[in-house]
Amino acid sequence: MLVKHSYPEYQTWFDPASGFFARVEKPGFPEPFWAETGPELIDISITNWCDRECAFCYRSSSRKGKHMPLEDYRMLISQAAELGVFQVALGGGNPNQHPDFVEILRLTRESGIVPNYTTNGCGLNDAILDATREYCGAMAVSAYPPYDYLPEVLRSIQCYGLKTNIHYILSSRSIYNAIDWLRESPEWLHAINAIVFLNYKPIGPVVDNDKLLSRSDQLQAFFDLVGQGGFPFKVGFDSCSVSGLLQYTQFSSRYFDFCEGARFSMFVSEEMKAYPCSFMVESGEGVKVREGNLLDIWQNAPVFSQFRKKLQHPVCDECSLIDTCHGGCPIFPDINLCLVDED
Repeated sequence: MLVKHSYPEYQTWFDPASGFFARVEKPGFPEPFWAETGPELIDISITNWCDRECAFCYRSSSRKGKHMPLEDYRMLISQAAELGVFQVALGGGNPNQHPDFVEILRLTRESGIVPNYTTNGCGLNDAILDATREYCGAMAVSAYPPYDYLPEVLRSIQCYGLKTNIHYILSSRSIYNAIDWLRESPEWLHAINAIVFLNYKPIGPVVDNDKLLSRSDQLQAFFDLVGQGGFPFKVGFDSCSVSGLLQYTQFSSRYFDFCEGARFSMFVSEEMKAYPCSFMVESGEGVKVREGNLLDIWQNAPVFSQFRKKLQHPVCDECSLIDTCHGGCPIFPDINLCLVDED
């Protein structure tokens, strides 16, 4: 059953069963820049606990990480439901290792919101996978080198018939393996729904700028393969990759959207602080949710207003692609993949 929201200038449709979503402006109105009445999606870190303790983790997640109290989550999801939020993306840390994870999934779905989550593959069990099948729209597994854990994790998930994606951080080093997977996909990838490529961001306890994607033969080869298609799975990208897609592929720009932070999505940390984007946590600009409410934060908090202004008035406003790219990432300009340097 489609969930429909109608506003003076546009309408939205969302199908909780399939994940179909559409945002369409009404005749005579431009494409909406942001949803003034609140976000359509909230990215929520319910824990910063993780047993992998990867050196490159931008959240510095570890076994010392804290869980969001269930009562905090209950308050948060209640406000989200009042705003008409369609989906939440549960992350961490490793979210499924939150002690109240099954209850969090149930509470979210019974509030009329579809939960989705990304796991590192650890801590999955029958109770969690049963709850995932009952309450979630989809789940994703993060792909880390050497990737040898993925086949077994995916097989255990697929036994439950779950819609499963791979989240793959695309860097100057991991792009070689990505090319191999696109050229000749391993058999164990054939049953997944999609690989979603995430542009590497230079943030975390161990920052390695050499991992940044750059103009190269490998980058061109990667996007050439993406353009050819014909994979046994879908291929998607985060909005942080929009500059590369515009420059290196021939896909119509109508299929792309620029950064949705503070426009249609927001992030809330396990400490109950709200940000336009999860990559801003180290900035210290988070707004305390316990001392306000999501709608007021969304509409009036300076960090959200300033983020929107950066997207409305990017520094590269003379570029021919500005109407689609909007300057790319407003936090990390170094990740943008523009072919032509602006004067």
